[in-house]
Amino acid sequence: MDYHDAGKAHEPFQLKILKALGEEVTLMKDLEVPHNYLSPFLLPEAVFALPKQDYQALIQAIAFHHERNVEPDSQLIKKALYEDLWPKLTDINEHLATEGANLEERFNRILKQMKKRIKYSDHKTNYVDYVLLKGLLHRLDHAASAHVPIEVDAEQDFKQLVDQGFAKIASDKGVPVEQVYRELQKYAHKHRKENVIIIAQTGMGKTEAALLWASNSKTFFTLPLRVSINALFDRIYSKMNYKNVGLLHSSSMDYLTENLEEDWEVVSEQSRHFASKLLFTTIDQILKFPFLYREYEKELATMAYSSLVIDEIQAYDPKIAAVLIRALEMIYLVGGRFLLMTATLPSIYLETLRESGIIPPEAFQVKTFVDDTVIRHRIELVEKSIVDDVEEMIRLAETKKVLVIANTVKQAMELYGRIKEKTEKVRVFHSMYIQKHRAIIEKELLAFDENEQATGIWVTTQLVEASIDIDFDVLFTEAATLDSLCQRFGRCYRRRQYKKTVPNIFIYTVEPSGTGYIYDKEILERSITLLKSFSGEILPESEKVRLVSELYKRDNLKGTEFLKKFDGALEQLNTFDDYTLSNKDAQRLLRDIQAELVIPCDVYDNHSCLFEQLEQADKEKRTELRRKITRLTVSLRKTAARGRTRKLPHKGKKQNGEEYDLLPWIQILDLKYEFNEVSKTGAGVLLDQEIDNQI
Repeated sequence: MDYHDAGKAHEPFQLKILKALGEEVTLMKDLEVPHNYLSPFLLPEAVFALPKQDYQALIQAIAFHHERNVEPDSQLIKKALYEDLWPKLTDINEHLATEGANLEERFNRILKQMKKRIKYSDHKTNYVDYVLLKGLLHRLDHAASAHVPIEVDAEQDFKQLVDQGFAKIASDKGVPVEQVYRELQKYAHKHRKENVIIIAQTGMGKTEAALLWASNSKTFFTLPLRVSINALFDRIYSKMNYKNVGLLHSSSMDYLTENLEEDWEVVSEQSRHFASKLLFTTIDQILKFPFLYREYEKELATMAYSSLVIDEIQAYDPKIAAVLIRALEMIYLVGGRFLLMTATLPSIYLETLRESGIIPPEAFQVKTFVDDTVIRHRIELVEKSIVDDVEEMIRLAETKKVLVIANTVKQAMELYGRIKEKTEKVRVFHSMYIQKHRAIIEKELLAFDENEQATGIWVTTQLVEASIDIDFDVLFTEAATLDSLCQRFGRCYRRRQYKKTVPNIFIYTVEPSGTGYIYDKEILERSITLLKSFSGEILPESEKVRLVSELYKRDNLKGTEFLKKFDGALEQLNTFDDYTLSNKDAQRLLRDIQAELVIPCDVYDNHSCLFEQLEQADKEKRTELRRKITRLTVSLRKTAARGRTRKLPHKGKKQNGEEYDLLPWIQILDLKYEFNEVSKTGAGVLLDQEIDNQI
């Protein structure tokens, strides 16, 4: 840290500081060189006693602790050194309280090391040392600039949190707390120093198992859906009363401001800088490093001394799963550890990990936990379209909680409309709500679930599949791929035994929506075939695991779009060259590539004053206004938005008077929007025929 900013002694940089302080100075733009490119030339003599690979890593870590679009200019660097820095080296050394050497004779040697960048393809040489040096330098530098701790509560052991929760049960039984752990939890704690893949059915205490596995390590916990992440954060923060937990996703700031009465700013800032001991987050925030974007080492170096939990990997698109597998390889390479937890695991993911050229097969444990004595589901395959069974849904909803899952928003809205014509006891939830209203509906759904006396129907899409802790009495679902169906099953009789002889899950196999563009047609058809022998029967937990594993073996996937996407993504990752993408580029690739942020036209009309205020706002006020505006947006596939969007008409002004587009990443969507904030009901964006591929 002593030397990484030594190049700021450069006169043009000092003049910039004086100008920023209000002094009248003449800047020296013709001699200006980024300070990070100068700092390596002010290193002390002792550095060059290091082995060549070590000082190469050190020089590059310093030279590129700011990644810039401009490459080092050897002639300009030489001029800055000869005319400015080296003549005042004695003063610089005195100021830094160090003993720097006159490195004039080493100029070419240092410059050569700067220009020959260490890359991921060098991972068998000094790559890991370089990643750790550069990445941790980023962490330290960013934490210092933001005035936040580098790490918070480093000594905490998460076993203490789990044991506090189990203390009363242990006390009542008169046994040590470890004896009340379930088998999954005992296994996780026993293997806490290892990489582990766990396949376990719902209700086995996977969250506690993950905490026991994490033990005293800094931990990142990822889930596919923000609502699930928010719920787990709240459970740890409020119910377990652990305050050094973090939350990081695209709308985490909104959640924290609305749900924490105090300290939300501290939690938010510590989360953003990875300082939290336990951080609940989405993969796009921390697992972008397989794209080798500029400054990716910050994430990867943090993983080197951390534990990563990936929950429900099967819920991700195969392209995203390919990125996650590469991320696990890179984490293993730098010395971190991982836990994959899932209810079902596509075999191809395990096969790919076992064939990794980086992770030896013996470097991770795989264990399955199922209990077939716990009966949750009796299924029935129904050979008709789901829209033709509305009457049965309404009948059962008189006394039960009924969940209806469609494959697309268009189909969900068709069902909702038909049901609403006959009963008021129906709600709908899908992705086509603005963020503000989506948060409201999520709370309503969870409240409905917690109300033991409530009855009625919720029509949803697979938005509710992964890790949302709801427990309905009956499930009506369109046919989908087996892994997706098993996730849907987990929202019915999630916490109870099912003892009746009539089905509690109905799967509709005729013309399921989304076939061919949301779900691979061939895999969906094979899924239906595999389930036919269980129609009218109990579907044991072990069979769910076995069927998904069988369906997704590489040999059984030949010719499918799923396999093409997965293998294509793996191959594409091999083509990325280090440092060509920005952080935002990588985040877009990991989020979906095709998403566009839009604000429905009537929502825009009702809130245009926010945009007008933004045109005139100062920096602090702009941040607050942008957050409010983002809460009014919907994420829409670009293909669905094509021809329906237009630019915002608002302009901002630079200090020189030049105009620029405000929020160019947000478009106005020319489709109507429906939601009543009093009744907390409405259809959201009113879709037409062109927009039928949302989930």
